[in-house]
Amino acid sequence: MTTTQVAPTVQELADTAYRLRARMMTMAADKGEGYIAQGLGIADVLAVIYFRQLRFNPENPEWAGRDRFLMSTGHYSIALYAVLGELGTLDSELLATYGLNGSELPMSTFDETPGVEITGGSLGHGLGQAVGMALGLRLDGGDQRIICELSDGELQEGSTWEAAMAAASFHVGNLTAVVDANGIQADGPVVLDMEPIADKWRAFGWAVEEVDGNSIEQIVEAFDRLAARPGDTPRVIIARTTPGTGVPTIVARDRAHFVRIGDAEWQNLIAELEQNRG
Repeated sequence: MTTTQVAPTVQELADTAYRLRARMMTMAADKGEGYIAQGLGIADVLAVIYFRQLRFNPENPEWAGRDRFLMSTGHYSIALYAVLGELGTLDSELLATYGLNGSELPMSTFDETPGVEITGGSLGHGLGQAVGMALGLRLDGGDQRIICELSDGELQEGSTWEAAMAAASFHVGNLTAVVDANGIQADGPVVLDMEPIADKWRAFGWAVEEVDGNSIEQIVEAFDRLAARPGDTPRVIIARTTPGTGVPTIVARDRAHFVRIGDAEWQNLIAELEQNRG
């Protein structure tokens, strides 16, 4: 959103999250496979970030005064492309090429795509880049913020905790991390027991909020509470999301990290999304 816009209501954000999910389903249809479940799960979080929190100019995604959103989980690209399509930064014809050979919209993000800040996919690196960007903006005297999405699977990477420790040590108060705690990784459930996630972040010196990541109201309130905290402490929201949210057939899959769906099944899944619209 721009600084002149009125903050949208919870219902308006819920409507936006539905449109994001509908875009993702259309983009993924007939591709046969993809990372659709994570995108459906994080749609509510992205709706709040982009349409209520972030200073961003859709017509000029390189605007120097923008807040930066970093998606560490590059394989969630379909969700970020849906957001950029909703904003008008990416057009519908380009969105239709998602995941195709030679497309400018690969299944894992590249920073050459308009509106995409970092190349994702090498998991465990996003938060470190976010800390560096936040420090750089502070040194330049800017008031821009960094919001970095990362996954609970990435919490198994030592580099993530090194970055978390650095952010607290250098008092990087213009950084907010959002952990998509959906409980899955490539081959099934997250292997290492990362719980209690919130307590670990508190121990590293972060201000912490923990929410249902598919509740727009809870996400909005968490951002508001963190914004009201004084001082220069880095902030983190632990967002408990459900992969496939809005499409029960995908939610019910035992392995939802990378799904394969037959061409004939897509229309049924799109109909499910419409039937379950909140």
